Amino acid sequence: MDLSKLKKRPSYPFETVAVAISFSGRCRAVLSEAKRIADVCGASLLLLHIGEKTKEKEKELDDIMDGVGISSNQSRIIWMEGEPVDTILKLCKLNIVDLLVIGALEKENILKFYVGSIARNISRKAKCSVLLLTNPNSSPQKLKKIVVNGAENPKTVHTINTSLYLAKLLRVKDVTIVNEVDVTGLAMTISEDSTAPQTREIKKNISEKLEETLQTVIEKCDVGNINLSNKVIKGKPGYAISKFARDKKADLLIINSPDTNLNLFDRIFAHDIEYVLADLPCNVLIVHSRI
Repeated sequence: MDLSKLKKRPSYPFETVAVAISFSGRCRAVLSEAKRIADVCGASLLLLHIGEKTKEKEKELDDIMDGVGISSNQSRIIWMEGEPVDTILKLCKLNIVDLLVIGALEKENILKFYVGSIARNISRKAKCSVLLLTNPNSSPQKLKKIVVNGAENPKTVHTINTSLYLAKLLRVKDVTIVNEVDVTGLAMTISEDSTAPQTREIKKNISEKLEETLQTVIEKCDVGNINLSNKVIKGKPGYAISKFARDKKADLLIINSPDTNLNLFDRIFAHDIEYVLADLPCNVLIVHSRI
């Protein structure tokens, strides 16, 4: 496989969608969701099982694939034993995967498996985008609301464009771009002797600057006929947008992939993405922009 294709590869379109198979009770639902995405994107579907290949598992997977309408012409199955994170990442890299789909429940033990160290490591190291499904359905439901991270970051324009690409294919009209104001940083800009009117003015100026910056990014994107709105919210980055998505009853939260060059401070204190992974508000797409 020509790995040079990965270098500077755009975050979209999704040409190859991979799905991690665990043979849990949700396997059929996860496969149904992955098939839906692959179909709307016109992508090939790659099924990955990290574990022993047995005749029983082959038969079970064949039955599930038949049940959800996945044909061998549209998909490939890879069976491989090994450490889950490294093996999944290796297979995604070798097969030039654009999107990896993983099932993850909010309030079941499996959460600690995928939305614990495995999901964090995959999210940080993957050379593709990662979709975490909180409540996969064998009959995938139409998405109505998408919330997108609009942080001031070079990756954000790619994340927004990827969001719009997916929203158009899934026919989602309600997309909200959210920029978070770190309350800790905001407090540091306000001196102790500031009057109430001065404090309000400072907060207003910061919010207006963030809105202008976000609007400049949005103007570079292909919005089309999507009802795109933007909002500035206050709170701890990661935690605030997660709460906003939950309150808005969003179907999908889309965020930037974490920066790979983390310093000591980042390793000691929780990164933005950790707050999202700790308590998923809905399905979460982590866009790897490959910049």
